[in-house]
Amino acid sequence: MPAHESRPPLPPFTRETAQQKVRMAEDGWNSRDPQRVALAYTTDSQWRNRAEFPRGREQIVEFLQRKWARELDYRLIKELWAYAGNRIAVRFAYEYHDDSGHWFRAYGNENWEFDTDGLMRLRIASINEHPIAESERKFYWPLGRRPDDHAGLSELGL
Repeated sequence: MPAHESRPPLPPFTRETAQQKVRMAEDGWNSRDPQRVALAYTTDSQWRNRAEFPRGREQIVEFLQRKWARELDYRLIKELWAYAGNRIAVRFAYEYHDDSGHWFRAYGNENWEFDTDGLMRLRIASINEHPIAESERKFYWPLGRRPDDHAGLSELGL
């Protein structure tokens, strides 16, 4: 992405623009399209995701390809936790099943830092997960974007 391009909303964030940024990130990840998701990050973005440390868009794409090859029927909800200046903190949960049909729910927190063009240059994620029965699932919508009328994390008691 050329330096003159931007990805609004831009920092410094207000509550409204931080919530927009969180929803845009959720929508991107729910697309399960690694190329699309990677465009939200700087070309030299740094991540910490569990025990992996992708650097730059190419490694982000590779990471996401591996992730979504094993995390099937992935559905994610993100919720704004805090914001200040060019930083946003979110909490999230996602559900998926493996190729054996076992379901899981993962919970976590992310700290994000953006450049002046609105691209994320730093993503620090802390995540844990546990197996769930299929009957315990809470994220029911067609694959892709979460419908606007679907409950968020707080409404679901997560």
